[in-house]
Amino acid sequence: MSGETVPFADREDAGRRLSVRVAQLGLHDPVVLGLPRGGVPIARCIADRLGVPVDVFVSRKIGLPGSPELGIAAIAEGSAEVVPGPYFHDFGLDERQVEALAEGERRELRRRVARYRGERALPDLAGREVVLADDGLATGVTATAAVRALRRWDMRRLIFAAPVCAPDAAARLVPLVDVVVSLLTPARFEAVGQWYERFEQLQDSDVIRLLAGAHPESGRAGR
Repeated sequence: MSGETVPFADREDAGRRLSVRVAQLGLHDPVVLGLPRGGVPIARCIADRLGVPVDVFVSRKIGLPGSPELGIAAIAEGSAEVVPGPYFHDFGLDERQVEALAEGERRELRRRVARYRGERALPDLAGREVVLADDGLATGVTATAAVRALRRWDMRRLIFAAPVCAPDAAARLVPLVDVVVSLLTPARFEAVGQWYERFEQLQDSDVIRLLAGAHPESGRAGR
């Protein structure tokens, strides 16, 4: 994108702008979940605009051996399913290899759930409109794993929201959710970070800070 204006200054800028679009949906009794780490600033902006609770929903990419940044599959909390990505079958991995890779990511997933949420349960999702947020959709494999895991709840609607999505990844997600909200679906898409002026790597402490002081869950006892 040399010589071009980058659309988003940072995740907060993108989250504020995306929150306007989400608010236009007129959601009833929503809750917002962010995919950590990068989706949590986006989720916090959306939740603040809507005045609703925000929490994390943890999904982990399974990387190709030797090229861990290339996600070939993903897992999500609350589910044993290994969800294949669009390039999964290109590398000839057998079931045993994939399961070994998945087990390592499950350990990290459990660590993150404990670090971010501790003993706190997820907000009550039954009968609600749930917004799942990320900072961008590249292959969409981690989002897909999260969506499939979330579908265990009897929610009213599931909305996926991200400031920028690769068109093919968004198309793969459309049949799995009720609504996809995005500000950009550029045809030339190499990485999520190319659409941000500042795209620093977040730490666990950033996630915990963003969750602290968010709009509390209240008035739903007995549901």
